[in-house]
Amino acid sequence: MIRALRALIGRGGAAIIAPLLVLALAGCGDTPAERAAIAPPSPLFYEIASANGTVEGWMLGTIHALPKGTEWRTTEIGRAIGSADLLVVEIGDLTGRDAGPSIYSSLARSPGLPPLAERLPPALRPQLAAMLERGGMKPEDFAAEETWAAAIALARIDATGDPAHGVDRALIEEFAGRPVRELEGMRGQLAIFDRLPESAQRTMLAAVVRESETVRKDPARLQRAWLAGDAAVIEQSSREGLLADPTLHEALLAGRNRRWAETIAPLLEAGPRPLIAVGAAHLVGPAGLAALLEARGYRVRRLP
Repeated sequence: MIRALRALIGRGGAAIIAPLLVLALAGCGDTPAERAAIAPPSPLFYEIASANGTVEGWMLGTIHALPKGTEWRTTEIGRAIGSADLLVVEIGDLTGRDAGPSIYSSLARSPGLPPLAERLPPALRPQLAAMLERGGMKPEDFAAEETWAAAIALARIDATGDPAHGVDRALIEEFAGRPVRELEGMRGQLAIFDRLPESAQRTMLAAVVRESETVRKDPARLQRAWLAGDAAVIEQSSREGLLADPTLHEALLAGRNRRWAETIAPLLEAGPRPLIAVGAAHLVGPAGLAALLEARGYRVRRLP
């Protein structure tokens, strides 16, 4: 049994996909990181207005795990937190209840699976063995774990930050007493992986193992790029690494964005103004939420 991943599910499911996006940013340049080290925080944050200029809501690109004490709120983000009528997040229940591990077990475990090493190209098996050793795991821990679940567990080994200090959790706490709406929920997010064909799951597993050494050299790169709010770097990351695979890109990013836009548009029209807080990679590029909302006639403007 993979205790590390099950503990993660219990602490908050919005951290599930985050370790995989670390891999997508592993090859990005150092310039955004250097800027983040000297500049004030500037996460991707947008105002959403109707065609006549009326502000209908806000949209914040989040990161689901951060080191304790990371300062990320800007003046404009603080104003939106105070002004918004409701919060929209990927997963609304990050309280660590027992349902998380139960949902995970119902989706991620299957009998009769081949050994984990056999689900990888032979050239990657030595790296897999090294990762398992670093993580204090054994091959038999994965005997009944589906390939997508194994990939996520392995990605957590070299990731940094703690879901307890993620932006999602902080926002949910700040919206105590106000409505919080979830776009997927824990079961819905895990089901995205569970529906992947085995070939795509193995592509994901191979990407995690292949990029592990690069991630180890600078595991905080994703966090620094996010804090700097460099849209170009984040958009580039959404087309590289495991997200370069068309099936994974559609399942983990583009398809989710389209579904979310279908949910968000009626909320914007309904009256109460939402703060929409989802992973930063979902906001950028031609398939991002900013572009999808603009195509529906909204004015989407980045705020400092």
